Amino acid sequence: MGVAEVIPGVSGGTIAFITGIYERLLNVIKSFNFSLIGTFRKEGVRGLWTAMDGAFLLSLVAGMVGGILVGVVGVSYSLKEYPPVIWAFFFGLIIASAIYIGRQIERWTALEIILLIVGAVGAYYITTVTPVEWSHSLPVVFLAGAIAISALILPGISGSFMLLLMGMYYFIVTKTLKEGVLENFDPQAILTMVVFALGCLTGLLTVARVLAWTFKNYRFPTLAVLTGFMLGSLNKIWPWRTPVKAMNEAGEIITNSTAILADPKMKILQEINQFPANYAAGDALLVPAILMLVLGFVSVFLMERLGES
Repeated sequence: MGVAEVIPGVSGGTIAFITGIYERLLNVIKSFNFSLIGTFRKEGVRGLWTAMDGAFLLSLVAGMVGGILVGVVGVSYSLKEYPPVIWAFFFGLIIASAIYIGRQIERWTALEIILLIVGAVGAYYITTVTPVEWSHSLPVVFLAGAIAISALILPGISGSFMLLLMGMYYFIVTKTLKEGVLENFDPQAILTMVVFALGCLTGLLTVARVLAWTFKNYRFPTLAVLTGFMLGSLNKIWPWRTPVKAMNEAGEIITNSTAILADPKMKILQEINQFPANYAAGDALLVPAILMLVLGFVSVFLMERLGES
C-alpha cells in the first residue's frame, strides 16, 4: 500500500483488497471513536491494544512506511526512466484485481451488473475530467482533505490525482506544506495543514464506516461497484501515454507536450493514451512492458494463495 500511494493513479485500497486485508482495515479505522477512551479506563493499555487491533495496525503502518521509502527511491526512479514498464505492471495488477474482486460475487443479478457499469463509468469519467481551480479557503481545504483521503479506501482512485482534479495539489503539497510549513514555518500554512489533516481524518473515518456498513448489509452490490471502479481506473494507468497538460513549479498550466516532457518537475494533469507504435514520450519498451504486465497479473493470484496459506 505504501508503494501504491507513491504512484499517481494507483490506490492503496486496491492493494489492501487483493491482499485480503480490506475489510479488516475498514474495521480497524471504524474502531477509532470515543469508546476507546472508556476501553482504556476499564481495561488499560492491553484492552486498548486489542480493541484497535494493534498488532495488525502496527504491522500495516510499518509496512506502509517501508513501502513509501521503497517507492520514493526505487519505483519513482523506475517510473521516471522506464514509465511504460512500471505502468504495464500496475495495469496487469489492476486487471487481475478486478477479476479477483468480481470472483467474490457469488451471484450476479441485474443490480450487480448495473452497479458494475456505474462504477466503471464513474471511475473512467474521473480519469478524464479537466482539473479545476478550487478556492483556498479553510472550509474548502477541509473538504479537499476529506475527498482526497477517501482514495486510500476506495480501490482504483488515487488521492493525489483527486487533489489534481480539484486544483489543490500545488497549493497543498508545494505552496503550503513544502514552502509554507517545512521551509518558512508560516503560521497560516500550519493552520491550513491542520485543517487539511482534520478533513483527511473526517473523510477516512466516515468512508470507512460507510463501506463497513455496506459490506455487512450489501456485500455483493458493494463488490460490484468496487470492481467497476477498478476497471474504469485502467484508463489512467495505460502504459503508453503522452502528457498534453501539466503544471510547472510556479503553478502555471503548460499545454505543450515537448515542453512538458523536457521538464521532469512538472506535475502531469492530463494525458492521452496511445498505441505503442505512436508513443511519443520515449522508447515504448514493448517486450519488457508486456512481460511486466503478465507479472503484475500473475502476482495478484500469487498473493491470493499466500493469503489463503
